[in-house]
This record gives sequence, C-alpha cells and structure tokens, in this order.
Amino acid sequence: MKILITGGAGFIGSHVVRLFAKKYSNYQIYNLDKLTYAGNLENLSDLQSFKNYSFIKGDITDETFINKLFLEHKFDSVIHLAAESHVDRSITDPLAFAKTNILGTMILLNAFKNIWNGQWENKLFYHVSTDEVYGSLGTTGLFEETTSYDPNSPYSASKASSDHFVRAYGETYGIPYVISNCSNNYGANQFPEKLIPLFINNIIQNKSLPVYGDGNYTRDWLYVIDHAIAIDLVFHKGKNHETYNIGGFNEWKNLDLVKLLCQNMDTKLGRPLGASEKLITFIKDRPGHDLRYAIDASKINKELGWKPTVTFEEGLSKTINWYLENTIWLNNVTSGEYLKYYKNMYLNS
Repeated sequence: MKILITGGAGFIGSHVVRLFAKKYSNYQIYNLDKLTYAGNLENLSDLQSFKNYSFIKGDITDETFINKLFLEHKFDSVIHLAAESHVDRSITDPLAFAKTNILGTMILLNAFKNIWNGQWENKLFYHVSTDEVYGSLGTTGLFEETTSYDPNSPYSASKASSDHFVRAYGETYGIPYVISNCSNNYGANQFPEKLIPLFINNIIQNKSLPVYGDGNYTRDWLYVIDHAIAIDLVFHKGKNHETYNIGGFNEWKNLDLVKLLCQNMDTKLGRPLGASEKLITFIKDRPGHDLRYAIDASKINKELGWKPTVTFEEGLSKTINWYLENTIWLNNVTSGEYLKYYKNMYLNS
C-alpha cells in the first residue's frame, strides 16, 4: 500500500508518520510537507534509514505539482493533515487559511478522484480535522459527530469548509473517505506558538506568560501519541463515509492548566514553587474566542475500541521533560521570523 501523509513534518503529522512507518513495514509511506515555519524534518530524523519512508517537499495548493505527484506514485490512500492551524494567525491572515485548508484539500481530492476514476477498492481519503468546526459550548454539553457546524474563527471556518468538501466529493464522486475531528493536542515537537510549548519556553527564559482574557476558556486536551493511535484505528477500521470525534475526556480551564504547568516547571527547574506563576500576564482577549470545547468520544470507543491511554498529568510531565531535554530543537525553531511573529501577536497586545 502506498500512503501519502500530508503535513507529515508538522507536530501531529510527524507522530502519525512515525507510527505508520515503524508499525507497517509493508506500506510505503510518503511524507509531503511544504516545510513552512511549523514543519521540521528534525521531527523525523529517526526515520532517515527506513526503506519504507520517503519525504517529498511540496505545496498542496500547487495543482500542477500535486497532479504530477499522483500520476507518478498512484497513492492508494491519503491521510491529510497539512493545514494552517493557529487561530491567532488566521485572524491576521485569513486568506492564507482559505488557500491552504480549503483549496489545498480540494486539489488533493481532485487528484485522488482523477487518478482512480471510480476504482475505489482498498482506497481511502482520510481527512484529519478539528473540534473547532463545531463552534463554542456553554458550561455543559459535548460535541458529538452530529453536532451542527458553527465555526467562529477564520481557521475553524476554513476547516469546516474542507470537511464539507470531503463529504461532497464522497457523495458526488463516490470517493471513500473518513473524517476525524480532534480536541487540542499536546506533546513533543509542537511548535511553540500553541499554549503548552509556548509557556514551557517562556518559563525557561523567564518571560511573561500571556493569558487571554480572564483565563477561563476551557479546552479538552489529548496526548498526541494517543491521537496518532486513534488515526491508525480510524484509517484501518473506520467505516466508509463516517466521522469520528477524538477527545481526551480531559477538560481544563486555561488558567488552571497554566498554573499546573508552572508548578511542574518550578519542580523540574529547581525553582521555588510559585516563581513561574508570577510570570502570568493577562492580555486583551482575541476576537471570536470560543468559550469551551469538549468532545464526546464514545463512538470511536464503542466502534473501534479506542480510548486515551495517557493521563494529562503523565502526558504533561513527559512533554515538559522532552522540551527540557531538547533545548537545541527549541532554540532552532524559536529564532528569526517566529520571534517577529511572537512580538507582534503577544508583546504588543
């Protein structure tokens, strides 16, 4: 089987590529990534000697390139993770998100449709999406697979649109597909614009910890390796044209999470307890900020037997340890253009 994994040099993608390449030696795994700021081949340095793994540098919005790639390799399946994914960036540059997340997905769908032309046996287009397409919850309730879409940011709107196009191609052209919508991921190799690695890096450097609004926004958190395991299950055992919600059953208010992170960091860095918490700074809220996300993952549990295996406390400790042990990686990705972006987004708030 030839599997194209898009965005495989990114955070979640690199964990999925590693799992598939190591677990399925009879598969050929092709990692397609543009290597923008969040894509980093250092994330997959341990796969360089694997004969069933290949890296391809390229842009999913380049239609000519993508069509040529599909003609050359005739991929049996696609696991599509490549996306612009940071809400703050989508607010400052929404068109980039529309181009990558909507147009890029359509170009991949077209190429997949054209190369197989109705010969769908043992073929699959797997679209990896987000819980943010559902909008915002109040203090109660959970997102289910049947929850109506109600996106509130350019990022979530672009992902909602791409979900719709995958389903439309399935209904119109018969493309076999599955979609999964996942809650917030955390773990090793995550680019430090997202909350947990951002704050780990800032605590190391004794920089302020910028918390939006009053810090009471609530998110469901899932360890990235548990997500990769879920993707493996959905890919191999998920039902055609079905959607699976993947969540951690693990809700945290942002401020409570940050305080727990501070306590862990103080302990691991040998600082007095409470030292890092003094770095917390409340900043102006971002537009369209969703109050709460929480996923009902009972469907994937009942149908495929998946559930999270790593507790948040265990996963957070592992994540902190990884960043403390990989300071060269962290320093490499937090230089240059990222620093300009960080200053513009947070220090000028």
